[in-house]
Amino acid sequence: QVQLVESGGGLVQPGGSLRLSCATSGFAFSTYAMSWYRQVLGKERELVADLTRTGTSTNYADSVQGRFTISRDNAKKTLYLQMNNLKFEDTAVYYCKAQSWLNIRRVYWGQGTQVTVSS
Repeated sequence: QVQLVESGGGLVQPGGSLRLSCATSGFAFSTYAMSWYRQVLGKERELVADLTRTGTSTNYADSVQGRFTISRDNAKKTLYLQMNNLKFEDTAVYYCKAQSWLNIRRVYWGQGTQVTVSS
């Protein structure tokens, strides 16, 4: 059974930091490219950052470049998102996504974790 379980969300003040985790099981994590997306109610889900299966190449949305860092631990089958200098506009539900390198149509999503930036 495939599982992607996000954690680490919560309420934080502007300028603060959070570290999200996405613990996975049920698929060959090291053969999947991993991503973080976020979604605000009423808006489309948007890409925050992605990472190749080896972790050697990353890509960030302009809005988070320089503040967020995506990383992975293939031994622990876990994806991370370190979020620093958080802003009000970072408030959203954050989702992790796995996409197979061998079959790009094989995609798995987590259930999401809420991040709220508020003073």
